[in-house]
Amino acid sequence: MYAVPDQSGKLAVVTGANSGTGKEAVRRLAGAGARVVMAVRTVAKGERARAEILAQHPDAQMEVRRIDLADLASVQEFADGLIADGTPLDLLVNNAGVMAPPTRLTTADGFELQMGSNYLGPFALTVRLLPLLLSAPAPRVATMSSGTANYGRIHFEDLQWERRRYSPNLSYAQSKLANLMMTRHLAALAAERGWQLLSTGAHPGYTRTNLQTAGASLGTGKPSRRVSVLTSLNFLPSQDVQQGTEPLLYAAADPGAVAGGYYGPGGRFGLVGPTTTARTTRRALDPAANARLWTESERLTGVALPAPTA
Repeated sequence: MYAVPDQSGKLAVVTGANSGTGKEAVRRLAGAGARVVMAVRTVAKGERARAEILAQHPDAQMEVRRIDLADLASVQEFADGLIADGTPLDLLVNNAGVMAPPTRLTTADGFELQMGSNYLGPFALTVRLLPLLLSAPAPRVATMSSGTANYGRIHFEDLQWERRRYSPNLSYAQSKLANLMMTRHLAALAAERGWQLLSTGAHPGYTRTNLQTAGASLGTGKPSRRVSVLTSLNFLPSQDVQQGTEPLLYAAADPGAVAGGYYGPGGRFGLVGPTTTARTTRRALDPAANARLWTESERLTGVALPAPTA
């Protein structure tokens, strides 16, 4: 098992912290000494997860705060609360996400649900928290992508799937490619502006969590037939959440992680195994496309970087 380096004295925010890779990231970051804000949509679920972690790590420092990444007003409220506290933020882990709801759903702001929850919400959160991050001595932003980013496409003319026939899988892939492009562009901005901020990305391979079924049941109350069949066949190598969270933990905490680095499992088909450097799809290696997506994200969310200082 990967040993998370000492995190004593550090403040971390982990989204989607009540289950899956988010809960495991909280458990191991807090176990390594970090004070962790568990950012969750449902506070009661977050409190249950916190209690479970405390049973294993009685000295862990964790608090639960509500955020709904599908609602930009909630994102702002969460960020404003942290900023009001005034404590420098050492680590932001953009982990939360929804996967492949069978019908096109929308966020509170009218975005297609996957693009809104998986990308635009985390984008707005990251930009709003930059002042706190940049006040820390060696801040990091670690963002969870997915192997599906390899076949994702950014449809700038129709980011919200309003004109094309909605595809649950391709919509998910687009949002996860966007995560990776954000990771790369944030790293480029940090280099350009001289920020001591490390922006990294990760993917969990095929990790057994509730993500595959929870998202697939949205709007229907039960998983789609396609997801049920794929789950029952179980023909792909998969791993438990402890192993599957390790690329994200490496991206978030390891001294070997590099700016713009992307990490994932190194075993069969890149789906399981110990953490290694993952291949970044060429679509996330285009600085112009990454910058265009960032600019469009600022326009859509109304959340923008301050102008660079001389």
